[in-house]
Amino acid sequence: MPSFEERFEAIRRETIEHPKVQEFLREHEQQVTKEMVEISLPKLLEYTGQSLTCCGCGNTNQCTNLLKGYIPKLFITRNVIDITYVSCEQKLREDERREVANMISSMHMPKDVLKATLKDLAIDNHSRLTIADQAAEFVATYKRTGELPKKGFYLYGKFGVGKSFVLGAIANELATLKVKTVVVFVPEFLREMKNAIGDNSLNEKIDYVKKAPVLMLDDIGAETMSAWTRDEILGTIMHYRMSEELPTFITSNFDYSGLEHHLAQSQRGDIEVVKAARLMERIKAVTIPVQMDGTNRRI
Repeated sequence: MPSFEERFEAIRRETIEHPKVQEFLREHEQQVTKEMVEISLPKLLEYTGQSLTCCGCGNTNQCTNLLKGYIPKLFITRNVIDITYVSCEQKLREDERREVANMISSMHMPKDVLKATLKDLAIDNHSRLTIADQAAEFVATYKRTGELPKKGFYLYGKFGVGKSFVLGAIANELATLKVKTVVVFVPEFLREMKNAIGDNSLNEKIDYVKKAPVLMLDDIGAETMSAWTRDEILGTIMHYRMSEELPTFITSNFDYSGLEHHLAQSQRGDIEVVKAARLMERIKAVTIPVQMDGTNRRI
């Protein structure tokens, strides 16, 4: 049986003769000495005992390196050879996907909507073709100029024609460009705002929504509107976005005039035409009306 010294010498020789170690030593032959190699042997052994390129495992959780998702690299510091770790290709891909996913903040929106892409839009009538073109142009404008257009779309049409799907598709396209979008299902959001009064988080939540680089309000007009939610919640959000010229996307079953009529009706039965008109002016200032036709895709 080989002695300890013989086993150690075999490991030492195998480590130093490793092709990648030899490559490093050749590249740094002006700096490296024999003493430096001997002192650094533990680090060289750590280096050669791992994958030195991305192993293509498909998931960093399955990575066999000491630091999952990282590849060791040799460098010289203070007269010794040391190791630093850099992200492998798989980890870079996963980080990219995670960063893109984090660009979309959703409040009560269905998961299938948030997976939509512009390529998925079914172009089966003229209005959907127009919407697809306008959506693509919105994204293309940002690519060309680095600035977001000042107006989003006011998508209106019958229930189930795919208005929410369009929002998800645009949000995902913007996410790949690292543009953050907040997507809100309005009826649930307004209910949440009422509850937020009790836990003192109302202003924080309103600020988060109103200051979003891109805001998408889905299904406005589906809720029974109170004067408070209309004026203090939606009114505050839309006034800020109009003042800051921030693009806003809205979907509704109502056209502009139908939504204005809806907003004028309060839960108490009052008709408040002036306040409804004020909110509509803010909505019109940040959106372009686009009618969406088609069959009900939820049947």
